[in-house]
Amino acid sequence: MSVAVLGAGAFGTALAISLSRNGPVTLWARDAGDMAKQRENTARLAGCPFPDALFVTDDLAYATTADTLLIAVPTQKLRGFLNANATALAGKSLVACCKGIEISTGTGPVSVIADVIPTAVPAILTGPSFARDIARGLPTALTLACTDDEIGKHLQQRLSTANLRLYRTTDTSGAELGGALKNVIAIACGTAMGAGLGESARAALMTRGFAEMQRLAAHLRADPQTLAGLSGFGDLTLTCTSQQSRNYSLGMSMGQGTPFDPSTTVEGAATAQAVHQLAQDNALDLPITAAVAGLLENRLDVATAMRGLLARPLKEE
Repeated sequence: MSVAVLGAGAFGTALAISLSRNGPVTLWARDAGDMAKQRENTARLAGCPFPDALFVTDDLAYATTADTLLIAVPTQKLRGFLNANATALAGKSLVACCKGIEISTGTGPVSVIADVIPTAVPAILTGPSFARDIARGLPTALTLACTDDEIGKHLQQRLSTANLRLYRTTDTSGAELGGALKNVIAIACGTAMGAGLGESARAALMTRGFAEMQRLAAHLRADPQTLAGLSGFGDLTLTCTSQQSRNYSLGMSMGQGTPFDPSTTVEGAATAQAVHQLAQDNALDLPITAAVAGLLENRLDVATAMRGLLARPLKEE
């Protein structure tokens, strides 16, 4: 089974580095020239040299000759990428390596792949992981979700490495929801910490945020237990506690009232807006998501958002 990674952001690059320790891997990037010469992605993952088995190219036609394609582009750009390259991607195993909910449709990456390229076998790779840890060969465990379990088994075998352990599920909806929704809660936690509200407030937001994640998963007929695994609880724990997380860092900036680099891709920002709209359309009570959406849209300030959460009616847990 030949493998190519399409997209050379930090996560896509890290996966390509890790997988190429098992054998040849192709990494497609629009700016492949400098990376091929320097044998490193200095712009997005500096200090992580490429193994000899990693081939970098800007030739998408060549890259898509691989049997299995890991698509590492942001969720909000995924549909456009698939539409633009539908012929080359048809009939392939396409593994989404992004976390989010599409604003225009309220669906996740697996659903987007199935919608645009119905002949493909869609899957998603998600869970608690920082790109630099994967690239450095540090132990990492992820969820691989594919509705076709036999293909999922093949993908699991090919995409696991000495440091990258994959757990398999057929619940693609639960896996993509966990990866998407934890980013929203991470923004909330970062905001609380940036505003100086303390560790106890963060713990409360993580716990009640996890309840929101399970509530939405149940409404969308995903298995809430999936969210108790790596793709939900595991990723939530990592993302809500480290400034390596771009979502958490965005929240910190909002809580501190300091600027945040607008060129940085923060999947949780668009996801918060998409999920808030989904909650309104379906009369779902997702107060933390609503507060994050309000902050991002400048409808709320931090103090007002926190007062609103604390003033909610008392109830049983």
